[in-house]
Amino acid sequence: MNPLTHFDAQGQAHMVDVSKKSPTHRVAVAEGRIRMALATFEQVAAGNAKKGDVLGVARIAGIQAAKKTSELIPLCHPVPLTRVAVEFELEPQGPAVLCRCSAETVGVTGVEMEALTAVQVALLTIYDMLKAMDKGMVIGDVRLLEKHGGRSGSFVAPG
Repeated sequence: MNPLTHFDAQGQAHMVDVSKKSPTHRVAVAEGRIRMALATFEQVAAGNAKKGDVLGVARIAGIQAAKKTSELIPLCHPVPLTRVAVEFELEPQGPAVLCRCSAETVGVTGVEMEALTAVQVALLTIYDMLKAMDKGMVIGDVRLLEKHGGRSGSFVAPG
């Protein structure tokens, strides 16, 4: 198990020094889902929710959130993102909407937090746009699926 890097020898929180690291191509993919009532899901699937294009707005919100991650997570470095993609998959058996985000950079620190933040904000945006219909929606299953690049190498979540 690696030591916690966001704490100094005295146990105080600090921003990690990444100045000695070499830039590499870094990629992270995260996902999460929002479960909802069938009637709510049908509105999303048909594209005729009262507030408009729910998934289109959520996609933009996710991209915007990835770009603002360092403003939201106190010890997160600002990262020059080279690509952010937010995709949705309708899951009728849920019923749910799966959100998957990939973030990329060429830099000295990873983009896991950007991908995870994008997923969370995209899902929150879906909730916000549909809450008048369904206050019982549940956001969950948010996780890092994979990351590549950097000194620690690759990670791919099992299953």
